[in-house]
Amino acid sequence: MESQFFIPLWLDLTAVGLGGVQGALFASGFQGQRRLDLLGVAVVGIMMGFGGGMIRDLLLNEPVRALQSNWYLIVAIAAALVGMLLAGPLARLNGVIVGLDAIVIGMFGALGTSKALSLGLPLLPAVFVGVAAAVGGGVARDVMMGLPIAIMHVGSLYAVAAGAGCLVLALLHLFDVDLLIAGIVCVAVTAVIRWLAVIFDVSLPEQRMLYRRKVATETGLIPIVRPDDPSPSI
Repeated sequence: MESQFFIPLWLDLTAVGLGGVQGALFASGFQGQRRLDLLGVAVVGIMMGFGGGMIRDLLLNEPVRALQSNWYLIVAIAAALVGMLLAGPLARLNGVIVGLDAIVIGMFGALGTSKALSLGLPLLPAVFVGVAAAVGGGVARDVMMGLPIAIMHVGSLYAVAAGAGCLVLALLHLFDVDLLIAGIVCVAVTAVIRWLAVIFDVSLPEQRMLYRRKVATETGLIPIVRPDDPSPSI
């Protein structure tokens, strides 16, 4: 068993704070009857800040760190309110928002994978924990807001970017690279893939419905009827 990787409080709070800001920037896009007040923005910020870390700890059967200190709620709420104040000036800087989102994904992915590896999980399960932590805040946000879950639909690479970064971290760890250095590389890889996917509008192939014949053919006893064929004789 390897020595357990301890996530410094300041690093965990940094990820929570960035998630809170990103959540507030997301919430600022709602208009009309769906617009949010201060409480709504704070809740979205908390979901974005807490989601990844809570999923990480639950999957690893660890105490939820966000509930072990007063600072997590304070940082998440404060960051969400700061993000709401910055929403106006940053409205035209879509690149900044995308960049912040990519960094948040990478940080939660790196922390989740590092923690899983230190607890002795094999490579692929550790990567899974990292990806779940990376996308957890976004999933919690979408569920709470009654929105389609973003990672399940066609769009710029999101979970894929997190998966690539977490896999690189796990592979570096196999070669005895320090987890801190591997984590920095993970964040960089995740952010670059995410940015490039947005810039060049890259996404995974869309699921296409396969057209199936409406005539039952499982037994081979019923003839296939095509529009251009004459009526079959019986």
